[in-house]
Amino acid sequence: MTVVVLDSDSIKWLESRFKHNVKFGEPMSRHTSLRVGGPAEAFVVPENVEDLEALVKWSWDRELSYLIIGKGTNLLVKDSGIHGIAIALTKCLEKIDQTDTNTDGVIVTAMAGVNLKTLCAYALKQGLEGMNFALGIPGTVGGGIIMNAGTSHGSMENVLNSINVLLPTGHKRRIKKEALDFDYRKLSWSPELTDGHPDQTVILDGRFCLCPSDPEALKKKAREIIRTRKQRQPIGLPSAGCFFKNPVSGETAGKLIEMAGLKGKSIGDAEISLKHANFFINRHKASAADFLALMDLAEKVVLEKFNVHLEREVKVVGA
Repeated sequence: MTVVVLDSDSIKWLESRFKHNVKFGEPMSRHTSLRVGGPAEAFVVPENVEDLEALVKWSWDRELSYLIIGKGTNLLVKDSGIHGIAIALTKCLEKIDQTDTNTDGVIVTAMAGVNLKTLCAYALKQGLEGMNFALGIPGTVGGGIIMNAGTSHGSMENVLNSINVLLPTGHKRRIKKEALDFDYRKLSWSPELTDGHPDQTVILDGRFCLCPSDPEALKKKAREIIRTRKQRQPIGLPSAGCFFKNPVSGETAGKLIEMAGLKGKSIGDAEISLKHANFFINRHKASAADFLALMDLAEKVVLEKFNVHLEREVKVVGA
């Protein structure tokens, strides 16, 4: 999409339609788990689906770029910020419903703005098995689907039944799992499914097929998973989870970075965690440039030492 700077008429429309739910020049550091990122021209938090639909269609008609974010947990926004509009889904898409039962299990529909933590807690409370793999994964359902979020216990691909999406033209569409192309930490779809607009299509919700199980046994497994994550991963400092995807064979990304001698390495206030080398943490007031430089360093050294190209899991965006 063409980058078009917001003009006075656009600003007036946004102010009129969204009032206190729109901010201009809003620092994205306030909305990313890394706590870095320059300003978005406009940052909008729609109150409901109707407002979201109107905003997406309006932006598309005016060739204004827009970026959909959940909790910003897998996002590195450059210090220069974002041209166009950042749209947060955490208010307008926050419901969970048990919508159906079939021969495969119970269908639970979770809207894209729901925290993965909330969906996991819902499944545990209802005695439904399938979501424990996502315990401790930060972010929202929408982001989790886009990234095919997962752990060694499973991934979104394993439990997803279908998604509902909003096209930039204003149309909605349901897409079954069979039509989606899942890969390791990645979801893609053919342009035909989104009328040629895959990058501007918004996931509205996901339908998950879960299985009835013993609630107490599920809770016991959940406690074990959470305990293990706390032991292995840095807690309490801003991070974006794993920065690199694990190579398809051989050592994990974290192990390669550690073997390269980079554990604890810092640039500015960005640091490769001493607890887990695939976690980059913000020690105090790191900039996006600090993290980008640290990622570049890790990629370069791992390539030189082991001839392995590290692929970024964190999405880098910005002007």
